[in-house]
Amino acid sequence: MTDPFLATRKAALRRDARARRKALLVEHPEADWMAADRAGEMLAALGLAGAGTVAIYRALGAEIDPRPLGELLTGRGWRLALPCVEATDGPLAFRGWTPGERLAPDLSGLSAPLVSAPALRPDLIMVPLLAFDRGGGRLGHGGGHYDRTLAALRAEGMAPPAVGLAYSGQEVADLPRERHDELLDGILTEAGYIAARKDF
Repeated sequence: MTDPFLATRKAALRRDARARRKALLVEHPEADWMAADRAGEMLAALGLAGAGTVAIYRALGAEIDPRPLGELLTGRGWRLALPCVEATDGPLAFRGWTPGERLAPDLSGLSAPLVSAPALRPDLIMVPLLAFDRGGGRLGHGGGHYDRTLAALRAEGMAPPAVGLAYSGQEVADLPRERHDELLDGILTEAGYIAARKDF
């Protein structure tokens, strides 16, 4: 059950975080490429030595764009997947995608691979966010898609690492957390990779 006080606090944080992120996009238009350049730090920290499947996302608004990261990883042999909403209250599905391939609206209206694209289980999930803290806390848009997805994968065991992709300026001291909020394993920014603190 959602705590009304925390829900109100999160709504206010989302307003502030959206405004901050818009400003960061203007101040640091090169941040997406800079974050991609730090991918080696992330892969080493996560122990991902070989190529696999990475789930990226289609950037909306002022979200940091994962396409440069995807381009770098495909150059290293990684395969790309994009999230798809196939059930309103269910976890995301991930389908294979190559840049240039046609996309179509999913159940939420966002661009996603066609249903004919292969369903894939990612070895790494890049997650969009509005704000993050060093404990792996993430403030999303409130739809709960990634929380449900990570919870389902973690319940199965052997879940892939989930890494937020963000401007370093999106960091906050401490985000409010509810029981359903899933923590990130780390955050990749233009300033480097931040492993989530376990003692937070």
